[in-house]
Amino acid sequence: MGPILGQLSKAVLSAINGTSTQQESIPCMLNDLVNWENRPEDLAGIAYEWCSVIYENRHRLQNWEGLLLLCLEIGFRHLDLQHQPTGGWVTHTEHHRGLIDVVFKSRESEAIADVLHVWSASYTAQTLLSLCASHLIGLHSLVPFSPRLRQLIIRSIELIGYKKFEEAGVEMFIGLLDRLHVTAEDIGFSFPWASLLLDTIQSSGGAEHLSHWYWEFLVELAAPESPWLELDFARSLQIITSLTETKQWSKLECWMGIVWMLLPRQADATAEEDLGRSTLLLFRQRPGAVQKLEQWMERWGQTHDRDTPESFKQICKQAHEAAQQNTP
Repeated sequence: MGPILGQLSKAVLSAINGTSTQQESIPCMLNDLVNWENRPEDLAGIAYEWCSVIYENRHRLQNWEGLLLLCLEIGFRHLDLQHQPTGGWVTHTEHHRGLIDVVFKSRESEAIADVLHVWSASYTAQTLLSLCASHLIGLHSLVPFSPRLRQLIIRSIELIGYKKFEEAGVEMFIGLLDRLHVTAEDIGFSFPWASLLLDTIQSSGGAEHLSHWYWEFLVELAAPESPWLELDFARSLQIITSLTETKQWSKLECWMGIVWMLLPRQADATAEEDLGRSTLLLFRQRPGAVQKLEQWMERWGQTHDRDTPESFKQICKQAHEAAQQNTP
């Protein structure tokens, strides 16, 4: 911290902790800083400290919620989204937890983005970020998303993981995903999203509500990440049965590809036979699915230097022969 920023911080903190007359100068000082062009990066940690002190003294301050939002804007609105500082750039206190209710209650898109920025960029703020899960799922219908907020929500979901969102409500979480329409260009790492989408589909109600787009996205992510993903095989067969009964062939097509890619090397013979019968049923309903699954499995095999399961090859062979017999 340079001498000028040090003096600035001392003046603001003195006003916060001062008399009511001194506190009257706080809004003016903060608004002047909002208008400061090319604000230095070091101001982020200073403004974040002010947030803690303001929350601690909230019972003595007028419009303390507005002051918190101004401090967040001063500290983080000007930072590049790709800026990922080291862990020591801000210091978290128990009072920063109070930002959650204030920021999400405000319904201000950029204020929410400010707090997600600081917490998603700090490895020491994962607990604070996780506490936002129940608030984030409520944003699918309440807040217009700026590009900045959208990207920071996607980054936050990746860091929080599926479990916290499941606790908050699967259907509402899926509504948020639909609003975001996440693509490969949006995400930092493929494994967290592959794991999250797989867990979503395998959860109660997930397969029913998750849009087809994310099933296709999971196929794309699962191919390179399959050795590290955990498939509940018994649950996967239940999903196959449900999708078959409801004739959701597009989702079933994707799910078959995912299950075959994640199938353990030493899979139970009976379970594999059940999977084979279901795959043949899909191929009868969707003949074009044969070529698509063959391409997915070929790409999967090339990625991991593995041969396509022999049982899968035999099923595809049967499907091709049946198609030839039905050709006039």
